[in-house]
Amino acid sequence: MENKTIEVLTTPIKKEWLNPSEVSSEFGFSVSTLAKWRMKNKNLAFSKVSKYIKYKRSDIIEFLESHIINEVA
Repeated sequence: MENKTIEVLTTPIKKEWLNPSEVSSEFGFSVSTLAKWRMKNKNLAFSKVSKYIKYKRSDIIEFLESHIINEVA
């Protein structure tokens, strides 16, 4: 039982909402690409409160999964 407690405490907690630089670090999209996609409405959902932009982690994963290419023409 003690080992499970230690495992839970050492597992990193991933943030649900990320700013553009955090998205860039974790997923590899540049901050400028994210800004262009926001302007062109590229179907990557984001939230804007005042000047702050946030992306929901699950929306980023859904966006990536919707762009999987199984065949090369």
